[in-house]
Amino acid sequence: MESEKKLTFPLLMSVGTAVIGSLQFGYNTGVINAPQKIIENFINVTYEARYQEPISKSALTAIWSIAVSIFSVGGIIGSFSVGLFVNRLGRRNSMLMANILAFIASAMMGFSKMANSWEMLIIGRFVVGLYSGLSTGFVPMYVGEVSPTSMRGALGTLHQLGIVLGILIAQVFGMEMIMGNSELWPLLLSFIFIPAILQCILLPLCPESPRFLLINKNEENKAKTVLKKLRGTTDVSADMQEMKEESRQMMREKKVNILELFRSSLYRQPIMIAVMLQLSQQLSGINAIFYYSTRIFEKAGVAQPVYATIGAGVVNTAFTVVSLFVVERAGRRSLHLLGLLGMAGSAILMTIALALLEKLKWMSYLSIVAIFSFVAFFEIGPGPIPWFIVAELFSQGPRPSAMAVAGFSNWTANFIVGMGFQYVEELCGPYVFVIFTILLLFFFVFTYFKVPETRGRTFDDIAAGFRQTSAGGAVKHSPEELNSLGADSQL
Repeated sequence: MESEKKLTFPLLMSVGTAVIGSLQFGYNTGVINAPQKIIENFINVTYEARYQEPISKSALTAIWSIAVSIFSVGGIIGSFSVGLFVNRLGRRNSMLMANILAFIASAMMGFSKMANSWEMLIIGRFVVGLYSGLSTGFVPMYVGEVSPTSMRGALGTLHQLGIVLGILIAQVFGMEMIMGNSELWPLLLSFIFIPAILQCILLPLCPESPRFLLINKNEENKAKTVLKKLRGTTDVSADMQEMKEESRQMMREKKVNILELFRSSLYRQPIMIAVMLQLSQQLSGINAIFYYSTRIFEKAGVAQPVYATIGAGVVNTAFTVVSLFVVERAGRRSLHLLGLLGMAGSAILMTIALALLEKLKWMSYLSIVAIFSFVAFFEIGPGPIPWFIVAELFSQGPRPSAMAVAGFSNWTANFIVGMGFQYVEELCGPYVFVIFTILLLFFFVFTYFKVPETRGRTFDDIAAGFRQTSAGGAVKHSPEELNSLGADSQL
């Protein structure tokens, strides 16, 4: 259908406005690295003013570690709470309400220096983590539900593009000459209020998800009006038919909570795939690169490590754009496999470069090439695909619960890597990336045998595939359960 392929202004604006939430997540992931020494100095000065003695090294490390990792704790809680909001408030209004958290976090972090309080900094990081956790659920769900089937992959990749752009902006703004200095670091951390204001202005101009309107609210006329606007055509009968079919399935199914996703063998395969894809993203070692890239470049003997880190951010962004253009041609599964294999090769290259650095100085150049190719392969597959494929694997009923579980898995793995990498690195030295190589190869094998291709298939069709797989197994399901995973194509 020709109208399926049209990129209309209302569609682009809706997706673009939603992706501001992804940008915020990326910005807050990357912003804390550059001003580390300056913020540690602020903690030391504040402690000395309070207790008339300098802070001990272990106490400073503890406060700094909490300030960094509390962001992931907020993310874990936020991502697990996605289902509480989207079915009550709707997708768009949930994103709008989440901005309250962004404003609170901005104020807390922005005024922490003035108030001589590192506690405010920690609370601000936790609150912005809550916001980011909610965003990683709301944004892919909304984008998936407003996009036409033929463009769902390309538009879904924009969530990841928002994240990597946010990281890049944070890296640039965090340079000493811009905001990464002792005067402006509170502004650097509180800068998030500007995108939050922008999203609050634009979101009311965007429509609610037509799927939510029809399936959750039973407002058929509203859903049809929204679809006509998003598709730029008066004939939206195919979309309406698909959503009505999904709605019929939902009426036959009971509400699917998180426990039922794991309890029913019908949902077990798709939820296992969803969780494993999220783990393949976080346990690939990408955050080890982003959290500690400056230190890795220093060890590799790079003269200006901060510029090399920004270079990695540019490569990151460029290859997300590449993924955006090829995801609908090459397919999700193929790109994910290519990305995992390429990252494993890059990790081996990086291990060799770091191990031989003492003997051969030119290995520092090889380590830069390895890091850049590692980042590039990440953005081809494991970066963008796990976020939007989860929304594709489930019908409307279990989708919010599935997004919550997937987000929880992602943030928990993120937290483990962020907290544990430096200790593992001390133990393993240059061979730390061997661990990631083994994990990458494991995820490659899992994807090859277990992950279905979802390109060009409706939500209903994808879910029906799992239903047939489950029905073909030894376990017998009730008709209600079977109906919940999509309709037969004949219906």
